[in-house]
Amino acid sequence: MTRAFRQDEWILDRAAALFAQHGFAHTSVQSLADAVGLSKAGLLHHFPSKETLHEAATAMGREHTRRLLDQVTPLPPGRDRDRLAVELLTDFALDRPGLVALASRSITSLGVAKTGGPGIGEAFVFEMFDVAPDQGDSARLARVIGMLGALVVLSLVATHQGDRTTWRRHIVATCLDALGSPEHPDQVEA
Repeated sequence: MTRAFRQDEWILDRAAALFAQHGFAHTSVQSLADAVGLSKAGLLHHFPSKETLHEAATAMGREHTRRLLDQVTPLPPGRDRDRLAVELLTDFALDRPGLVALASRSITSLGVAKTGGPGIGEAFVFEMFDVAPDQGDSARLARVIGMLGALVVLSLVATHQGDRTTWRRHIVATCLDALGSPEHPDQVEA
């Protein structure tokens, strides 16, 4: 289900995709402007600097992820919460592929010293699945990280192929399989 983007949200999603692909240092303001169909001056009218654009994209990703967490946390940890979280994250990933690509950079850098704070919604996503990366259940953490990796790759492929509707159910099923059963973490669902 594709939601209408406001122009600034669309700009931020496209910018996030470029930052994810090339890294902040190797993404020029001109390449950002080209990606969104604006002149460099036009882009700088919306966002006064590359840093401001990056910060706004990251903030938008965190805000959206926090809203998803707010929808999930009323449910107790378990299968129903996992299903709702996977469905919400899948819809988010299909609607905002640039933000998801940028967020995936934080998944691959877990445990690596970072500058600029946590990734886009990283803490919120782990909280959705009732797992803490720095303590406790390494089996559950591995499943959640594996699920997130599958979600990112599959949603980006679906977006690239232009068939997000068909792919959605496959993405959700694959992610739930990766998580297994929260009550029996060593058992994989078929």
